[in-house]
Order: sequence, then structure tokens, then C-alpha cells
Amino acid sequence: MAIKVVKNLVSKSKYGLKCPNPMKAEYITIHNTANDASAANEISYMKNNSSSTSFHFAVDDKQVIQGIPTNRNAWHTGDGTNGTGNRKSIGVEICYSKSGGARYKAAEKLAIKFVAQLLKERGWGIDRVRKHQDWNGKYCPHRILSEGRWNQVKAAIEKELKAFGGKTNISSSSSSGSTYTVKKGDTLSKIAKAEGVSVANLQSWNNIKDPNKITVGQNLKIKGPSTSSTKSSNKKTSCALPSGIYKVTSPMRKGDDVRQIQKALAALYFYPDKGAKNNGIDGVYGPKTADAVRRFQLMHGLSADGIYGPKTKAKLEALSKRN
Repeated sequence: MAIKVVKNLVSKSKYGLKCPNPMKAEYITIHNTANDASAANEISYMKNNSSSTSFHFAVDDKQVIQGIPTNRNAWHTGDGTNGTGNRKSIGVEICYSKSGGARYKAAEKLAIKFVAQLLKERGWGIDRVRKHQDWNGKYCPHRILSEGRWNQVKAAIEKELKAFGGKTNISSSSSSGSTYTVKKGDTLSKIAKAEGVSVANLQSWNNIKDPNKITVGQNLKIKGPSTSSTKSSNKKTSCALPSGIYKVTSPMRKGDDVRQIQKALAALYFYPDKGAKNNGIDGVYGPKTADAVRRFQLMHGLSADGIYGPKTKAKLEALSKRN
């Protein structure tokens, strides 16, 4: 049975602020909210505030509410005025994300079914689903990422899509691979890392002679695992994490031990720094590392002080083994 969508659309008088451009969507972008509000409250707040930030749907444990028409763009991915995420994707916010628990689990379950329904309606496959992080590097959907479940969520969406009788032959989790549309600023190495494949294979599959000549809008064939594959995560976290206390003012704040902490955080999506060499993994326990540790601690019920110690190590190790 189709999921009913309650419409509470933004006033046309606010189109200039919230959704100024006509849109023919090409993707669906999944977000986790930063609070524990219901879908009704999320949409009401979005509609009535003076910020340009906007999104199409909010999903909680009971219902789906629409705030922006799907033929208008929304400002939800932070990739700029003409960014593909902002201009060509439908934004879906999953509610109750801050604290998690039963209500969040129910909201995520409903969101998975709803995204599958959107895919079915448009004749799309799972390759059209993106996370907020894909567009501008923001750590979102934060709860799904921190729990290492992005691939699991995508697989659940695909399962629901099959149940709806939708198109599944273009799927980033299938053996046939998926299609990646090149965005501004993309490089072969960046795309390969995001999709969990090697640069050599990516170049070979697409018959690319000059890796510097990929163009915005070009479609690349991706074979094998999709974004942030489990195998890649396991490889990153295979080395033992160090014992002891590490903080910005620590005498042991530089070296391979710190680098291993950074790699473990990166494998769980807490240490993204797309603009930096080696993803910012430099072996220095500076403010960026402390902030990543603090966000990790906050998401997992630890004292959020930005200091790596025994409890943080234990939680990192437990999550690394699960991924």
C-alpha cells in the first residue's frame, strides 16, 4: 500500500527564499535531523523561519509531510547555488535523529519505504540515492554514518523497491555496478575513493585516456561496492588502536598512534576532510582531531571532551569490528 504524504507546502510568497528554481530531480538525498522534533514541527519550522534552508520531506515514526514541491529546488545539501545536490535532488529528512531510540528506528523504517516509493514512482534504481555527505562533505546523515549503516540502509531501500516492483537493474549494490555523474571539483581519485574502487579500474572501465579530462555531467560506470564499502572500512581499522590518553596538549600528540586514531575515525565517517591531502590524516592530534573525537563521543554516549582515552578506544574498536 502506498505511503500517504501529508502536504503542508511553503507559501508561494516564500518561493524566492526557500525554493526559487524549477527542478527536474535526478537524485534523492537522505538527511538526519539535528534534533528530536516531529515531522510536523520540522516542516512548520522550515516554512516559517527566515532562513533559506529548506527540504522537501520530513519523515517521523508516524507520517511523511511535504513542505516543498518536488518540481522546485530546495537548499538542503550545501553545495552552492548551482550545486547538483541543491538543484537536482529531493531532500528527505529523517526525524528524531539526535537521540535515536524506538521513535528514530520507526522513522528510519518509514523513510526507507518512502524513499523506495519515490524511486518506484520515477522509475529510478538505488543508484539515485545519495547521502548529504556526498554533495559537500558534511557529516550527514550523522546517525546512520556514526553507526556504520549507510550500505545497510541502501540495501533496505533496494529491498523495499523490489517489493514495490520497482526498477532494480541499475543498482549500486548489484554485481553490474552503478552510474556516477561527475560533479564540479571531482577527480578520478576522489570518485574512486568514494565508490570503494581503484583508480586503475575506474579508468579502465570507462576507457579514460587522460584522468585530468573528466568533465562535469559525464557518467562513469562503477563496478563493485558502492560508497564507503565495508571491505574498505575493515581495511582501515585492521590495525590495533593505541592505549593511553591523547589530547591537543598531550606530549604524545604526534606520530603513528595518532594517525591510527584518525584512520579509525575516518573509517566511521567522523574524520572527513575532502580538501586535505590523505583526507587530513596527518598524525597530529590537533583541533580537527579533537573535534572529530568530540563528535564521536557525543553520538555514542561518552563524555564529549575531545580527549581520546580507554572508553573512546573501546567504543571505536567495537564499532570497527561491527563494520
